[in-house]
Amino acid sequence: MADIATDIARLRESVEAIKKELAKVIVGQTETIDSMLVTILCRAHALLEGVPGTAKTLMVRTLARLTGAQFGRIQFTPDLMPSDILGTNVFNLQTNTFHLARGPIFADFLLADEINRTPAKTQSALLEAMEERRVTIDGVGHPLHESFTVFATQNPIEQEGTYPLPEAQLDRFLLKIQVGYPSPEEEDRILTAWHRGYDPSDLDRFKLKALASREELLRLRKVVGGVTVDAPVIRYIRTLVQTSRRFPQILLGGGPRAGIGLLLSAKALAAISGRDFATPDDVRRMAYPVLRHRLILSPDAEVEGTTADQVIQQLLASVEVPR
Repeated sequence: MADIATDIARLRESVEAIKKELAKVIVGQTETIDSMLVTILCRAHALLEGVPGTAKTLMVRTLARLTGAQFGRIQFTPDLMPSDILGTNVFNLQTNTFHLARGPIFADFLLADEINRTPAKTQSALLEAMEERRVTIDGVGHPLHESFTVFATQNPIEQEGTYPLPEAQLDRFLLKIQVGYPSPEEEDRILTAWHRGYDPSDLDRFKLKALASREELLRLRKVVGGVTVDAPVIRYIRTLVQTSRRFPQILLGGGPRAGIGLLLSAKALAAISGRDFATPDDVRRMAYPVLRHRLILSPDAEVEGTTADQVIQQLLASVEVPR
């Protein structure tokens, strides 16, 4: 027990150091940053939804810099092809052999910018990589690094010229993180920083410290695996997911992967908070980003303009919280 407590303390220290460095570049967005760190610690992927200008790309770039991760970016467009993501075999006339020209997917942190701007055929090029951390090109499998993480973005407002993500792909994302506007105080700080010459495109000027490495991230993930989850909390997770399948306002509830996502993210949130055990409050806090993209609302709920978060709030209120 002492060993896991020590490991958790070190993990929290590492997380707080990363947050401190992030604050040099990012103003606010505390909830978003916590959710992104949960995603990384769970060896998972996240969908970031927010209007343009809310620092989604900057947060991913900065996190990659702080964790020693190789950063890759794909700007999704309607004419993007799977080979533009994965890469292709190119024939070398001098050696009479083919060699692989790797695509941007061969990165540690991959930013899939405006992922809903490209057709399903190209979106599906990410499925194998997200699930198995490998890609197949011309019938040959190529492994991706264990730290491979996809942060996809989409605009919640602009729907013209977009292609909704298939349910199978949405389910591959552990979290759907809603990136909101800054508070008035935070926006004042942003404007003041720009007035004084703030330039987010030049991360070098912030003199950020690389606080982790690929190997360190793998070690921190093992620490999260040691977080205790008592039987009543596991039953609470199971009850929430099963109740969602018969909830009046939900046409299709969460599947087994939703329960697994709640379990893993609650453990990671507990570790980030400095605890070696998960609580029902951890589960309740992570229920929104874990479930909001997995629930299909009933036609009546959609007609009434009910949002997924409102339904999740009602779902949480309907299930007794274990003591």
